[in-house]
Amino acid sequence: MKKRLDLRWAVTLALGTLGCAAGQATAAGFALYEQNASGLGNSYAGASAAAEDASTVFWNPAGMAKLRPGKHMALVGHSINPTTKFSNGASAAGLNRTDFGGDGGNAGNAALIPNGYFAMDLNPRWNFGVGINVPFGLATEYDPNWVGRFQGIKSEIQTLNINPSLSWKANDQLSLGFGVSYQQGEIDLLTGVNYKGIVFGTALNPLVAANAEGQNKISLEGSGWGYNLGLIYDLTPSTRLGFAYRSRVKQDLSGTVSFSGVPAAYGLSPALTAATANGGVKLTVKTPDSAAFSLVHKLSGNWDLLGEITWTGWSVVNSLPLVRDSGTTLDTLRFNFRDTMRYAGGARYKMNDSWTLKMGLALDETPVPNSNDRSVRLPDSDRTWFTFGVKYKLSNAASIDAGFAHIRGKDAPIANNQNVGNVRGNVNGNYTTTVNILSVQYSRAF
Repeated sequence: MKKRLDLRWAVTLALGTLGCAAGQATAAGFALYEQNASGLGNSYAGASAAAEDASTVFWNPAGMAKLRPGKHMALVGHSINPTTKFSNGASAAGLNRTDFGGDGGNAGNAALIPNGYFAMDLNPRWNFGVGINVPFGLATEYDPNWVGRFQGIKSEIQTLNINPSLSWKANDQLSLGFGVSYQQGEIDLLTGVNYKGIVFGTALNPLVAANAEGQNKISLEGSGWGYNLGLIYDLTPSTRLGFAYRSRVKQDLSGTVSFSGVPAAYGLSPALTAATANGGVKLTVKTPDSAAFSLVHKLSGNWDLLGEITWTGWSVVNSLPLVRDSGTTLDTLRFNFRDTMRYAGGARYKMNDSWTLKMGLALDETPVPNSNDRSVRLPDSDRTWFTFGVKYKLSNAASIDAGFAHIRGKDAPIANNQNVGNVRGNVNGNYTTTVNILSVQYSRAF
């Protein structure tokens, strides 16, 4: 009976900390790496082997077997502050237009992202845990009259991941873990519509006002299931290895599409009337799978070294057709992503029984293959992480972690020409991106 109450308390606690959340993607693609504060100071190097606290439920469920007996919780908050700016080169707003627009301002949106974790031992060999977190998120928003508005004004992805897990201690060296993920997702897109460009070269062109435009809004939501698994092996008393795999999650999303500012002349064309009709839409999205290999090695003295290599299968995000309920394709979101690698290294220095200092560096590859495939919705580029952090033990049972990261994106040229056929203009220029993250975590064992 007591175990049941413990499990119920754990789920209630975790659910109370989170709702769906969106944030500027800080890792490759639209992934969010901020799943705890205890690992941020090390750029998440060694995250799949460290098993510092209850957040190991996400990074590697096998790590629960390495926690001391009892119950563990971790409550985390992240402040993410991005700056994403476009510098115009030779852009053109769209076909059949004389207005162009500006650079769009800062497309990055600040966000607060929470995580919550709980873990407990069921018996000397088995552990249970649950994590609720935000593994993917994206929010970019430009000025509504910017030069690339017909390719995108606002893009927002929100996720919520509920991840119950089990670990099994095979022996003193080896532990295994497995978890199931239920993931909810929401996508909201706002795009300008070049009504004047659509009728270029047709009999309706004189009937549509010069530079006529409106907006197209799409809202979708849905859910899907996935899993994660891992192992931790203590190679020696001072060297620990970790492996963790997280599966793809297929989400079938449904929602609505609406158009504003449709010219009256469009009513003379059944095809244009149908193309700009409000109604229901569907979209299938697969989030990528990933595999991480970790190392934690204790040097003589008070130093620990950490490392991690992570592969992510971003190539699953290629062309995403938006389909009306009638079966016709409304639009296709094209990304043409490729798989990526992330390399992270870090160190911890234990100053005394209360204070531990952390530092890290990571190189994060972008899934965007070239400037032609770079999207205004996700102007991603290779990124370098510079991080440091501190851990303070309040007592033998409680601690506070704080971490800071400065992420600098490589200059990202864009040459996305959609001015022929779908009249969305030619966005040509360069993106610069920086992100600052501050994370705080309270951990307790009891």
